Amino acid sequence: MTVNIAFVGTGGIANHHRRTLAEIDCAEMVGFFDLDIARAEATAAAFGGNAYPSLEALCDGSSPDAVYVCLPPFAHGEIETELARRKLPMFVEKPVAVDMGSGRRVLDAVQDSGVITAVGYHWRYMDNTERAQELVGNDPVGFALGGWMGGMPGVAWWRVRAQGGGQIVEQTTHIVDLARHLMGEVVQVHATARTGLMAEVENYDIHDATVTNFVFASGAIASLTSTCLLSAGGQVGLDLYQRGRVVRLRAHELIVEESTGTQTHLLGNNPTRAEDEAFVHAVATGDSSAIRSDYADALRTLEVTLAATESADEGRVIELA
Repeated sequence: MTVNIAFVGTGGIANHHRRTLAEIDCAEMVGFFDLDIARAEATAAAFGGNAYPSLEALCDGSSPDAVYVCLPPFAHGEIETELARRKLPMFVEKPVAVDMGSGRRVLDAVQDSGVITAVGYHWRYMDNTERAQELVGNDPVGFALGGWMGGMPGVAWWRVRAQGGGQIVEQTTHIVDLARHLMGEVVQVHATARTGLMAEVENYDIHDATVTNFVFASGAIASLTSTCLLSAGGQVGLDLYQRGRVVRLRAHELIVEESTGTQTHLLGNNPTRAEDEAFVHAVATGDSSAIRSDYADALRTLEVTLAATESADEGRVIELA
């Protein structure tokens, strides 16, 4: 079965999905909608299909079997609700919203319609994440350290809290989600933040750096650091500490330290292609078992990251159900 796919949003992250979808035999890109119509037209010229001036025109004109929603955080909400109303399966890029109210409204629409959903937490699809999951097994994780420490992305909306949510919500969300995936649900969050070091950046109102402590339902604890200050020396990943073992996950490698020695496993797959294959397969067959993050699960990650940002603002511990 050929799965006809349309795109809402044709910018940066959409490029990654278009490249991998072009390699999947049963996937065919048929339509593109972007507020920048010239960009949508250029994308259609490169990948086939047509450019459309609105969501309605895209859905009616291209008759997609599924839609990729690749938008800035603040633009999520009404698009997904309309796709759910039309019973169109959707792949949504993270974060799924900048507030829980918007996310819950979409979730209600998704659950009412019963459509297949997937969300772009590609760290879950790394072969090294699978290997880490097998290594950790049922042995308790004592604590974890990690985070997202790097520079500031160049898009203007990213540094505006109301549009991007802040670094924890938009970027470190990958590591928070990875921790949830490997360690279970978070029940308590406490964050502290530093500001004032990016005063020369126009329209900047997010935290410069945060340290967030998490307590998990299992009793495990974690501390994750976020910063966009750096021009060198950054680090992104998660380290899990167990009795007798440390498991260090990075984007391109897994390092396992045990008393018998250290092993390094290089990333062996393309996680974006893996998540796209899982979604396309689900749409084609109705079997969504290979999807590792659906909309409901991604909304739980959003809740944790919003709680961390709120805790940093208010200086208090936040309990999560």
